[in-house]
Amino acid sequence: MNTTDEEGTADASGAPTRHLASGDATGNTPGNGLKIATYINAHKILVLPVVVGLMWYFDNWSAEAYIYLAMHGTYSVLWLLKYSMFADKRFEERVPAWKGMLFIFLPLAGYYVAPYLLISGRVVVPPAVIALALSTYILGVFYHYGSDAQKHYTLQARQGLIREGFFGRTRNPNYLGEILIYTGYAVMSLHWLPFLVLAGWVFGFFVRNMRAKDRLMSRYPDFAEYKRRTGLLFPRLW
Repeated sequence: MNTTDEEGTADASGAPTRHLASGDATGNTPGNGLKIATYINAHKILVLPVVVGLMWYFDNWSAEAYIYLAMHGTYSVLWLLKYSMFADKRFEERVPAWKGMLFIFLPLAGYYVAPYLLISGRVVVPPAVIALALSTYILGVFYHYGSDAQKHYTLQARQGLIREGFFGRTRNPNYLGEILIYTGYAVMSLHWLPFLVLAGWVFGFFVRNMRAKDRLMSRYPDFAEYKRRTGLLFPRLW
């Protein structure tokens, strides 16, 4: 039984998912517009050609440009592989084309600021900073894709809170991973603007969603104890 598609079941953070056939809270039904995943996946598909295009346009084939290409490119390929193996059901909802472009696709394009600044400015990144960026990125990939896989396959077997593994010390390891990934890109740019773009996503979207999930999880009797021993985003170590 696929619990992620059933009425009233919960995702890894305890947020209930609606049956997709009933539409979302705004009245969008499966026949209205494209899936949210379509706009996100289109953005991921464009990462490799956009970054290579920037390298070609600015004639920048430096080690820094290739390292960035490898980082952002592999993240995008992994995202598409994840979608084919354990897609997030929330992204299967449909929205009108204008809303998808204005509120999903275009805001995601802000993440192209980092490669533009790096490649157009021919930034020379010190080896120690490259090591920091790569370490942050790799740790983010581990948290992001590992926790999403745990969430998906655990909910295939049972419903309710997931309090072990990636979710044992933080209630949002997937958001933590994504933030670390894009922090790695920002570090490579050696510029403040990509950090500002990331902050906009974190405080305008991620934090709001995390707090909303906390409110939904509070309906579980054991949530108070789970909240006490976990962090909202960063793992609680004691």
